[in-house]
Amino acid sequence: MDAARTNAREELLVNYPRVTVKSLLALTACLIVALSASAKHGRRTPPPAPAKPASYDASRDPAKDLQEAIALAAKTNKRILMEVGGDWCVYCNIMDETFASHPQLQRLRDANYVSLKVNFSKENPNESFLSHYPKIADYPHFFVLDSKGTLLLSQPTQKFEHGKSYKVGKLEDFLKRSSAPPRRWLTSIS
Repeated sequence: MDAARTNAREELLVNYPRVTVKSLLALTACLIVALSASAKHGRRTPPPAPAKPASYDASRDPAKDLQEAIALAAKTNKRILMEVGGDWCVYCNIMDETFASHPQLQRLRDANYVSLKVNFSKENPNESFLSHYPKIADYPHFFVLDSKGTLLLSQPTQKFEHGKSYKVGKLEDFLKRSSAPPRRWLTSIS
């Protein structure tokens, strides 16, 4: 019996490496065939990267940008969503990513507002321009203006934060609520 076991072990040891080598050769052949087939069909171009959101450009003139936004808002019957912040601001970048990664949020904003970014940074705090608006405690900060440039709402964005992200539902509610015309109450019934 010991001789039979020894022969079985020797046979297994001798045949086992052949099985492994055969498997590796077969796998290699399959990979070569797959690669050559994909090369025949040519390389597909990757989908275009999403457009990078407009940055807070310290060299821009916010007064001139606002005049352009007012002209466009009047022409398209939209409000102006002015976002004040800077490329240095982590939450400003998170806000940009939130809009970029939620197309429905971006569509809602673009359908109702002309977007305007105003830089606030050490290089250019835009003090003269921002002095016409309420003080800002944290960044980013939203100002909603009508199509004539009149301030309607000053909105800190802290209440939209959720850890290191923004609550999309709260941003949607804000965009819907602040784009709607004010309710007019009946003052008399005739």
